[in-house]
Amino acid sequence: MKTSRRTFLITSVGVASTFALGSKAAFADAPKVPESDPTAQALGYKEDASKVDKAKFAKYAAGQDCGNCQFYQGKPTDAFAPCPMFSSKLVASKGWCSAYVKKA
Repeated sequence: MKTSRRTFLITSVGVASTFALGSKAAFADAPKVPESDPTAQALGYKEDASKVDKAKFAKYAAGQDCGNCQFYQGKPTDAFAPCPMFSSKLVASKGWCSAYVKKA
């Protein structure tokens, strides 16, 4: 069977879009990071940034939260989104950890 270039391109676009949409749906099923998680404890992750131990994490400043961190892989308005610091588990938009870097 001979496949034309056009058929190949159309099929490739369809497969790529399926993977893109599928990965977005997979995040919806991803687990939330519990504060008891060993990585969360090491990074001082809190679901509510206002509860960060400021004595232990002097780097924390008011206004910093996951929703405005460059690692947060969702929109700031999303309640939870994946974060690569936690193996793409979901973190709270209003959360914070010591890996925080302000979004440019």
